Amino acid sequence: MDEELILKIRRLFELTNNNICNYCLGRKFSYILSKEWVLSELKNMNNSIDLTKLLDDSLNQLRGIAIRNKLMDEKYLNCNICDICGNILENIPKEVILKKIDEKVEFLSLEYDNFLIGSKIPKKVLEKDIKINEELDIESENIKKEINRIVGGELEQLTKKEANFENPDVVIVVDLRRVFKRMKKDVIKNKDVLKENNLDDLKVRIQINPLFIEGRYLKLIRGIPQTKWSCGKCRGRGCKYCNFTGRMYDESVENLIYKKVKIATNCYKSKFHGAGREDTDVRMLGNGRPFVLEIIEPRIRNLDLGKLNEEINQYCKGKAEFLDLNFCSKSRIVELKVSSPDTFKMYCTIVESKDKILKEDLEKLKVLNVINQGTPTRVVHRRVDLVRRKEVKDLDVYFINNHLFKMKIKTDGGLYIKELISGDNGRTTPSVSEILNTQCLCRELDVIRVGK
Repeated sequence: MDEELILKIRRLFELTNNNICNYCLGRKFSYILSKEWVLSELKNMNNSIDLTKLLDDSLNQLRGIAIRNKLMDEKYLNCNICDICGNILENIPKEVILKKIDEKVEFLSLEYDNFLIGSKIPKKVLEKDIKINEELDIESENIKKEINRIVGGELEQLTKKEANFENPDVVIVVDLRRVFKRMKKDVIKNKDVLKENNLDDLKVRIQINPLFIEGRYLKLIRGIPQTKWSCGKCRGRGCKYCNFTGRMYDESVENLIYKKVKIATNCYKSKFHGAGREDTDVRMLGNGRPFVLEIIEPRIRNLDLGKLNEEINQYCKGKAEFLDLNFCSKSRIVELKVSSPDTFKMYCTIVESKDKILKEDLEKLKVLNVINQGTPTRVVHRRVDLVRRKEVKDLDVYFINNHLFKMKIKTDGGLYIKELISGDNGRTTPSVSEILNTQCLCRELDVIRVGK
C-alpha cells in the first residue's frame, strides 16, 4: 500500500466524518486492493478471523477490516452510521427479502432454474457515492452491485439455484428505497429492526424473461395467415366488421401453436417470428418454414417438448403441423430475419391464362432468369417501394389445358411469385404474362421447400 493510496484512504475518512462501514470502505478500493492482499493482511492481524468467510461473506467487508488495521489509527476503528450507505450493507434484511421472494414465487407458481438479482436504492445515495469517487479520483464497485451480491449469495444458498449474469430465467428486483429512509431513524435504536417480518417498506418485483422455442411449420390448408391479422377498421379493438373479435381471421399458424403453449407454460402471451411468410391463400408444404416462438412471461419453463409437439399437432391436425421443436436463444430470431432473403424457395403454382395457349408456348418461359421486381402494388403501402433484383434458379412447366398450366419454380428468397406471373402492371419484368403475351394469374400457390 503506497503513500498515495494511504492519502486517499485518509481523505475518504475525512469526507465521511470518519463514519464509513467496512463494506463501503472495502468497496471503494476493490479495484486497487486485491483479494490476495486482503488474505495476506488478515493473516497478519492479531485478532482471529475466519478466512473461510471470504467464500461465504462479502470480500469488501473483509477488505475494509484489513484497511482499518493497516492504518493503525484509533479514530478510524469505529463507525456510528455509515455516511454513504446508512449501515444498510451491514443490515440488509436478508431473511425478509428471501421470504418475500419465496412468497412471490409461490404466488406466481413460478418455475426457474437460474436468476439475476437487481436492486433499487435512493438516487441521492448513488449520487453521493459517485461524488466521493470523483473527489478521490478513483473507480469503485457500485453500491447496488454490493447489495446484489449479498442478496444473490443468500438466495443461491437457500434455493441451490445459481445466479446467471448473461441469460437469467428471472430477474428479481429488490426495492430498498423506503428501507434506506427508515434506516436513518431506526438503526441507532435497534439494528435488528430490518429483520422484522412485517417490513412493509421492502418491495420485491420479479421480471420473468421470455422462453424461446424454434421449429418448422407446415400450413396444410388455405385461408389462414401465419400470424394474427388485426382488423383494419378497428385495429384490433373489436367492431361489427370483425364481429368484435379484433381479428380478420379466427385462426392463424401462430394461434394454433399458442393455444397449447399457453396451457403448458402458463404464459402471458407470445410472439411468432417466421423466416419470411406466405400469403393467407398459400399453403406451406414440404420441409416446412423455420420459425421461433417467443413466449412472454412463462411461469413454467421445464417443458417436455416432444410431448408438447405431439399435443400441438393433434390439436391442429389437418390444418397445420409443427416439426422439431427445440429450445433456442433470442439471437436465433435475428438469424432467421437476416438469413431469410438469402434462402431459396421452391413453389408449385397453377397458372391461368386469359388467352388460349399451346403446349409449345410454355417453352418460352425457360428464359426466366434474372427478375427486376418493384415492390408489389398490394404491399407497397406498408413496405419500401424499391426494385429488387432476384433470380429464378430452376423452372419446370406442365401443360394442363389451353388455359391452365402448372409451374414448379425455384427462386431466391423474397421473390413475389404472384407478381412474377401477373407482371403487376409492369412492376415485375420479365414476367410470365409478358413472355406469353397474355394476361396470366396465379390460381393456386404452394411453397414446397424453404432452404439455404
